[in-house]
Amino acid sequence: MNTALTILLVIVSILLIIVVVLQPGKSNGLSGAISGGAEELFGKQKARGLERILHRTTIVLAVIFFAILIALGFFL
Repeated sequence: MNTALTILLVIVSILLIIVVVLQPGKSNGLSGAISGGAEELFGKQKARGLERILHRTTIVLAVIFFAILIALGFFL
């Protein structure tokens, strides 16, 4: 059981890294924060299309990741 969960954890971790790296940047760094980049921080700009899919996939993979970690903690 531990081996299967560990392999699944590695697969989910790799997928999570790939999905996070594929997401576009949300601001232009410090200049974006000074000149109105904070609007994007608080959700004024809604994600559309591929960005929405990547965002939701990240959330799902993160939940799966933590569920596997908790399951591994119980079985150790």
